[in-house]
Amino acid sequence: MKAMQMKDYGPASDLSLADAPTPKINNDQILVKVGAAGVNPVDTYIRSGTNNYSANFHAYAGF
Repeated sequence: MKAMQMKDYGPASDLSLADAPTPKINNDQILVKVGAAGVNPVDTYIRSGTNNYSANFHAYAGF
């Protein structure tokens, strides 16, 4: 599957499209294929490092 990733604060041009493993599920779970997604405006503030928001940028650990 594909995932957009960011490794540090910065502009949208710093986002990178990467391959990520498909999540593993249990018998009592379902896996949903997402056809489209939106971006919350707060996420853009976190990405740019404005408005006193902070985030930890850690390596993808899987599901």
